[in-house]
Amino acid sequence: MATTELTAQTIEETIKGNDIVLIDFWADWCGPCKRFAPVFEASAETNPDVVHAKVDTEAEGQLAAEFQITSIPTLMAFREGILVYNQAGALPSQALAQVVDAVRGLDMDDVRKQIAEAQS
Repeated sequence: MATTELTAQTIEETIKGNDIVLIDFWADWCGPCKRFAPVFEASAETNPDVVHAKVDTEAEGQLAAEFQITSIPTLMAFREGILVYNQAGALPSQALAQVVDAVRGLDMDDVRKQIAEAQS
């Protein structure tokens, strides 16, 4: 499964409409982004049940601002519409595989409980 390019018009529907969504915030001029791109593409092929999406921070500057992107590449992972991972920096393939496995293994009832406790 190939990666999906997200825009301000498609990001919310993508996050809310899929169980697991990984988003790579990148820019064409960014060297580490270019090195991470093939790792991200390979993960998309290996994990067809996980949506692998990309946001071009140059073309979608407002979107990058909304998500408070201050460094690229930044990888975000959403599970059941909830942000569960947010880290800047290019990951090697083994580390990305660990992120995917960790997100898959989350007990979302526990995650929601922790969020509710933090908000009260």
